[in-house]
Amino acid sequence: MKSNTINTTNKSASSQDAGFSFLFGKRNYIFMAIGVALIGLGFLLMTGHDANTRPDGTWDANYWNNEIYSWRRIRLAPFLVLVGFAVEIYAILINPNKEK
Repeated sequence: MKSNTINTTNKSASSQDAGFSFLFGKRNYIFMAIGVALIGLGFLLMTGHDANTRPDGTWDANYWNNEIYSWRRIRLAPFLVLVGFAVEIYAILINPNKEK
């Protein structure tokens, strides 16, 4: 008759031989962190008052705030976001096993 017991003394080969390793190398993660920081900085630079908010923070439908078209919001911030995404792509494509 067959026994329905589980043998717990034999461990699988994958748990014995395979050690834990990250998918990317240290250099990849450093570049990924730089990319995320650039993207975050870009989005942070895009923030500010909307078009109908006065400099003192009050909302007025008859007031137009030209700061929504500032160089920082229109050119610098989107550029930093795009550079951040380019750095992320580079970080993914770096070969961590390449000999120095």
